[in-house]
Amino acid sequence: MLKRSRRHSRRRPMSDINVVPYIDVMLVLLVIFMVTAPLITQGVKVNLPQARAGGIPSPTVASVVITIDQMGDFYVDVGQDKRLPVTDQSLYDRIRSVLENNRETPVLVRADSEVNYGRVVRAMVVAQAAGAPNVGLITAPPARRTP
Repeated sequence: MLKRSRRHSRRRPMSDINVVPYIDVMLVLLVIFMVTAPLITQGVKVNLPQARAGGIPSPTVASVVITIDQMGDFYVDVGQDKRLPVTDQSLYDRIRSVLENNRETPVLVRADSEVNYGRVVRAMVVAQAAGAPNVGLITAPPARRTP
């Protein structure tokens, strides 16, 4: 009888998992991701078409077109003096006034093929800062070759 009491008095090995270290690691990773996420998402948002060589449908609302000539000057087809170059601030103000009236107005950029890519990005950044949710690019279809 004495042996049985000893057998029952033995402790069983603990089979529970201690999750406290895992929670600590998870919280550290969460803090790291929260700090680095805003640093990663800097840039210009562009929605690329999913269709292969397809065009965008005709907008139901008149769009705002930003034109960039070979010299890198901006022109916008909104407001007075549509044929005169505009500054970044004037471009921002004109796009902002249009988007305040109708948030769904498409903003498109048409640039000369020889213009510096930085100027195209600058126009897109100004349009995005003015409140444009998406900025599209206008291109010309390639010329057909005759055999």
